[in-house]
Amino acid sequence: MLDAPFSLSIPQKPDSAVVFASPHSGRLFPELSHPALILDEFALRSSEDAFVEQLYASAPMQGAPLIAARISRAFVDLNRGADELDPALIEGAARQAHNTRVSSGLGVIPRVVANGRPIYRGKISGAEAAARIDAVWRPYHKALADLLDRAQSANGLAVLIDCHSMPHEAVEGASFRHSRPQVVIGDRYGTSAAAHISDSIESAFAEAGFRTARNTPFAGAYGAQAYGRPQRGRHAVQVEIDRSLYMDEAKITLHSGYGELAERLGGVVARLAAIGRRGELPLAAE
Repeated sequence: MLDAPFSLSIPQKPDSAVVFASPHSGRLFPELSHPALILDEFALRSSEDAFVEQLYASAPMQGAPLIAARISRAFVDLNRGADELDPALIEGAARQAHNTRVSSGLGVIPRVVANGRPIYRGKISGAEAAARIDAVWRPYHKALADLLDRAQSANGLAVLIDCHSMPHEAVEGASFRHSRPQVVIGDRYGTSAAAHISDSIESAFAEAGFRTARNTPFAGAYGAQAYGRPQRGRHAVQVEIDRSLYMDEAKITLHSGYGELAERLGGVVARLAAIGRRGELPLAAE
C-alpha cells in the first residue's frame, strides 16, 4: 500500500471556511496482480473522476485546502461509509437494510465499475476489505474531518465542497425542466447545507456561465451525508461537473476544452473560497 493514500495542499495563508475534497480522482490501484482481478488498469479507471483535482488546484491560492484521493475508487471508494460492505463481494459481510449503492455493486469496496462491469472473479476476504479500509479510507476521512474542524474553529462555520465529475450520459438521458445542466449541485435536498450556502455555490457556477441544476440526478452521497450538519454550522455540498466539457471520456484524456474550463473554474473557486470568510459574504441566520 502507498504511504500516502491522498494528497493534501494547504494554503500558506488559510483564511477560508471552505474545504475542497476530491474523493474519486485517484487513479492508482495497488493490487493489479490480485488473483481475482478481471479488469485491466485502464478499465479500472472508467469510474474515476479523472483530472478533477487539477480543476480545483487553485483552491490553496485562495486560502482553502484541497484534499484529493490518490487511490482508485475501484479499490476503495472514499465517498461511501466504511460499513457499506457488499455481501456479494466480501466474505462474511452481513446483509444490510436496503442500500441501493451496495446492492448495485458500489459499496466501499466496489464490485463493479462503470456500466456494471465486474472487477473480480468471485469474492474477496473480509480481512482484505478491512485492511483496505484501514489503509486508505480511515486516513483520508480523519484528515478531512481535521480540516473541517480547523475551518470551523477559525471561521465559525465550515463548508465542504465535495468535488466530482459526471458522465455526460448521466445528464443526456435525464429529464430536466430547462436545458441539461453542466454542473449539478447536491445538498441532499437541503439537509446537508443551509439554503444560502447552496444558493451561493450554485450562483458562483451560474454567473460563470455554467448551466446548473440542484440535486438531479445527483443529490450527494456519503461525503454530504456524513459531514453536512447545517444546524451545527457544518455544511457539505457535492458538485458534479460534466466530464465532456474537458475530457474524452472513452480515452480518459484531456481535450481542447480543458484550458478554457480551467480558467473559468479558477474564478468560481475564488468565489467559493470566499463563502463564510469573515467580512466578505453576509451569513444568513442559522
